[in-house]
Amino acid sequence: MPMLRTLLLSLFLVLPMPISAAGQTQVTLYKNPECGCCEGHAAYLREHGYAVTVQPTHDLSLIKRKYGVPDELAGCHTMIVGPYVVEGHVPARTIERLLRERPAIRGVSLPGMPAGSPGMSGKKTEPFVIYEISDGPLKVYAIE
Repeated sequence: MPMLRTLLLSLFLVLPMPISAAGQTQVTLYKNPECGCCEGHAAYLREHGYAVTVQPTHDLSLIKRKYGVPDELAGCHTMIVGPYVVEGHVPARTIERLLRERPAIRGVSLPGMPAGSPGMSGKKTEPFVIYEISDGPLKVYAIE
């Protein structure tokens, strides 16, 4: 029994992010209660295997401040994915890369509400530029 307890504790300590009982990465998505595109992004993430919990709030700016999202990187909604803040309509491929590489940054952002991004209507007209959220200078994390 002590060996099993040690094994379980070891697994708990090395898991890279919160995972649901079904093995899905947990995402908490904070959004304005009136915003529909945020629900679209949540649905997109669920289609890509994430377990998304949507938290409507009228204090989205407070959430952004709490997680260190600068105004110039503000997106439509704020998500917590494992140890990272993910701001806006970031594609799943970039989130997967973030979780796999585990860089020493606060998170990533796709600022604004770009047409054609996951959960948004319209047609993609240019590559999506996803930025690092950190204490350093503005730096591109990915282009999709």
